[in-house]
Amino acid sequence: MLLKTILNRVEKHPLFVYKNDRLVEDDKGLSIEVTVEPRANSRPICSGCGQRRAGYDRLPERRFSFVPLWGIAVFFLYRMRRVNCPSCGVVVESVPWADGKHRLTTSYIWFLARWAKKLSWSEVAETFHSSWSTVFRAVQAAVQWGREHVVLDNITAIGIDEIAWKKHHKGYLTMVYQIDEGMRRLLWVAQHRKAATLSKFFRWFGKKRTQNLKFICSDMWQPYLKVIGSKAKSAIHILDRFHIMSNMNKALDEIRRKEVRQMFEDGYEPVLTKSRWCILKRPENLTEEQDCKLAELLRYNLKTVRAYLLKEQFQLFWNYVSPTWAGKFLDRWCNRAMRSRIAPMKKVARSLREHREPILNWFRAKGAVSTGAVEGLNTKAKLTTRKAFGYSSYEMIEIALYHTLGDLPEPEFTHRF
Repeated sequence: MLLKTILNRVEKHPLFVYKNDRLVEDDKGLSIEVTVEPRANSRPICSGCGQRRAGYDRLPERRFSFVPLWGIAVFFLYRMRRVNCPSCGVVVESVPWADGKHRLTTSYIWFLARWAKKLSWSEVAETFHSSWSTVFRAVQAAVQWGREHVVLDNITAIGIDEIAWKKHHKGYLTMVYQIDEGMRRLLWVAQHRKAATLSKFFRWFGKKRTQNLKFICSDMWQPYLKVIGSKAKSAIHILDRFHIMSNMNKALDEIRRKEVRQMFEDGYEPVLTKSRWCILKRPENLTEEQDCKLAELLRYNLKTVRAYLLKEQFQLFWNYVSPTWAGKFLDRWCNRAMRSRIAPMKKVARSLREHREPILNWFRAKGAVSTGAVEGLNTKAKLTTRKAFGYSSYEMIEIALYHTLGDLPEPEFTHRF
């Protein structure tokens, strides 16, 4: 079977024909060059208005990279025609196998972009004998097309969170996810975690779509709470269980660290040494050694132990079904925490009281939306940003996140490589 026959099957363009193909060997290795010519009497298409116009002249031969065959690079060779367009003037024609000034064919762009979801960009470049910049441009073009054609209808639940994208927490990204059942994806990302940042999302999302939202899940970051309260009043605002327990664990660890230092200064036996994970992990997740260490600690009347018991008691809160009874439990727990005379736990209790209604919304939305989906997507986002450590470009991070988590659409092709 001739190569031209294969190309006409997988990459057929009615107004053009594949003329000659030849195998070339040079310093870069083997490559296949395929000459493309316009069909006789066909008129070029203006790249400005998209109409067929009279030809003006032809430019020097241009090379377009196509999908490799048998591990051999393939190039289309074509002399671009210029168009004499009454409305656009003299412009270069539009060709169906490439977009704009791209030297990569559309098929090759999507071929590299699909592989870039499975491998790192460097690995894709090495595997297909390309360059990192070529893979980046392919992913960039795929993301641009996908964002232009993304469907934003029927979104009823979103999750809002932030992640650190620079080392030592020197830069943050605000992430907005769709967390509807059956569709979980990244909707929008921007630098910083300010009120102005989240306001940009709601302007991009639009008032009509915002009014259709039923659930919004977020943490207790005050700028987010302020914007959600003003922009999406009709949606049920849920404070994420993960962040509530994370704040409690931070308070517990702060108590432990202070008490370790105090015991060392006072000359007491260091019973809290190497006890961090014993008190932070759930009892069912403890190792046998950690379980023994915890049993030993519970014999002492320490602030850390009292705070640990308060935290474990609070876990019963999530077993409730009724928001009313859950609210009564929350009030009783906060009263006990405020009487504990443990400053970090009192701070947690004040925070829970301040955000009482959004916390109880977790029970109102139970079964309708999964707040854990936000943390699952955040984990994938952190893995994506970790691949980018060493690069200072936000543009590259944004493209990588949309490409990995955006569930972006792709154009229809005659053949999927």
